[in-house]
Amino acid sequence: MFDVFGSVKGLLKIDSVCIDNNIFRLHYKATVIILVAFSLLVTSRQYIGDPIDCIVDDVPLNIMDTYCWIYSTFTIPNRIGGRIGKDVVQPGVASHVDGEDEVKYHKYYQWVCFVLFFQAMFFYLPRYMWKTWEGGRIKMLVLDLNCPIISEDCKTDRKKLLIDYFATNLHTQNFYAIRFFLCEFLNFVNVIAQIFFMDYFLEGEFSTYGSDVLRFTEMEPEEREDPMARVFPKVTKCTFHKYGPSGSIQKLDGLCVLPLNIVNEKIYVFLWFWFLFVAVLSGLNLVYRTAVVVMPKFRLLLLRARSRLAPQDDVETITKKCQIGDWFVLYQLGKNIDPLIFKELVSDLAKRLDGKQSV
Repeated sequence: MFDVFGSVKGLLKIDSVCIDNNIFRLHYKATVIILVAFSLLVTSRQYIGDPIDCIVDDVPLNIMDTYCWIYSTFTIPNRIGGRIGKDVVQPGVASHVDGEDEVKYHKYYQWVCFVLFFQAMFFYLPRYMWKTWEGGRIKMLVLDLNCPIISEDCKTDRKKLLIDYFATNLHTQNFYAIRFFLCEFLNFVNVIAQIFFMDYFLEGEFSTYGSDVLRFTEMEPEEREDPMARVFPKVTKCTFHKYGPSGSIQKLDGLCVLPLNIVNEKIYVFLWFWFLFVAVLSGLNLVYRTAVVVMPKFRLLLLRARSRLAPQDDVETITKKCQIGDWFVLYQLGKNIDPLIFKELVSDLAKRLDGKQSV
């Protein structure tokens, strides 16, 4: 099992230079790791274990297993309730009349491993776009100033290079910041779209899946109707047709056990809560980002918090002189540069900008 998850280790790599934020990392690191791990887990059970076991009279078991896995199994929705062993064999498994009883086919369990993997790719897409657009700018600007042990001459030269960069490119970096904000917005759109996609994939069951499971745990045992058995049934029916001795078509009802659905139901309960958590945080992050864009005073407070050691007058001077793009690049540098060096950089930059021009 540990070998199965070995390929996920590469996603745990910590970047030496931070070019985004914690909410962004929730999408392309935490969520991607979760989805890829679940995809590998389902794959290992689906193709290494035994995902389906069916039984029916007069049909070899291996043929029945293959047939029902390919052509899907079904349950009877109006027989989900009832006492097991008395009213029904299992939830949704009972005799039915063709054309009268509703039949629900379950095909999606064949595709879960692939869908989870493609979902992980879409969660990584905004990160890929941002890395391409960012082009290593922050890494080049850091100039090893994230190391607290550096010679004084080297530190002075590199601070001068940074100050020259900001003075030369003042008011020209807005597009850089806008592209990052766009990727944050895409993260939010993606997680909301994926919630709707999973609801479509599970035939309208995902949107209330987590809340239904919580409600199920609070019910009295005799009143319970397990939503997990409705979405991911562990026991289903399968109809096999073959020619009889006289050439007539015989219809054989089989009973199938789907051990893979024990894993699937737990995966989607977790994903329901996780996607809700990520969507809420991403929405709050958009509110925060809107405040950053439209409220210069808020940018002042954030830069003060990032450069606590620098004189407040210098921080205020920089905020007044810089537009959103300049502020964003400086704020990103503050995440990566040693606090003492960043304090000196802020003070020197404020003096340079104060003597150059006013906005």
